[in-house]
Amino acid sequence: MLKRFRHEFIILAIIVVLSIIIGSINSQFYSIGNIYSLLKSTVIMGLFALGSFLVLVSGDIDISFTAIGVFCMYVTSKLVLLVMPGAGIVLIMLVAGLIGVLLGFINAVFISLLKMPGLIVTLGTGSMIRGFLLTFIGVRIINKLPDSMIAFSKITFLNRVQENGHIIGLSIGFVVFIALAILIYLALKYTVIGRAVYALGGDRVATARVGFNITKVQFFIYGTVGFLSGLAGITHSSFMRNGNPFDLVGTELSVIAAVVLGGTSITGGKGTVFGAVLGVFLLVLINNSLIMVGIPSYWQRAVIGIIILLSTGSVALQERRSQGV
Repeated sequence: MLKRFRHEFIILAIIVVLSIIIGSINSQFYSIGNIYSLLKSTVIMGLFALGSFLVLVSGDIDISFTAIGVFCMYVTSKLVLLVMPGAGIVLIMLVAGLIGVLLGFINAVFISLLKMPGLIVTLGTGSMIRGFLLTFIGVRIINKLPDSMIAFSKITFLNRVQENGHIIGLSIGFVVFIALAILIYLALKYTVIGRAVYALGGDRVATARVGFNITKVQFFIYGTVGFLSGLAGITHSSFMRNGNPFDLVGTELSVIAAVVLGGTSITGGKGTVFGAVLGVFLLVLINNSLIMVGIPSYWQRAVIGIIILLSTGSVALQERRSQGV
């Protein structure tokens, strides 16, 4: 088991060591407020990363998920405000998720039925969605969200009272993220279609020969990515208390980097949900904490780049050793 999860343990060790170093430089790092803030910061990237993980494990790349998330967020928020302003957060998330599933299926049609490369397809659909938003919406921000979305952002657990009397707690969004990560782990481990996702990334031809329906598997993957993206969009909007059609632009590579950082092979077939979650934690820790130790923001990208290179190099080296190369 230790050998199987070796990369994950290395990432976990890096997180622990980095936390100790940052905490020794700035004791505020260990404050409950900062810890809760860090965990909340993992939610949006984490939801996107779960979807990106599925695509990477299947041997493909999707870079349209943030565009799908923003589209679902904006359209759902507008729809709810116009048609059912009193809708609960569960219904709102389901609507956003279903819109995301439909957009994910569009990707699946081109990728599975028309046999087009996932990178090219999602580059095209992502650009198309953002172009649609720019043309018909422009920079109009939704400043008044449905009440249930605002209420959702305020739900916390394990509340603590600070010295100034302010109450802080663990965001409900983090609980949702971890619950979905566990659900995806169980689906991949104990269902036929979950095993097919890994098989598809390992050898597409062999996957078809053993009886897996590749078309169904790919529709499942991209539909799930769309659903998770819709949830991420609504959650992000709830946290920000507004709906900005151009939020999340340019974060796709950071999400993919977090997944690869967690040990998921860029060529498919290898990776774990646990590793993807750890990759998100590490990237968020770096992004949010380096400033606490006095490192300028423009150096953060360099540090992240170095860690990603070392991590992917480690994964590649392990694969070569396992193949006896």
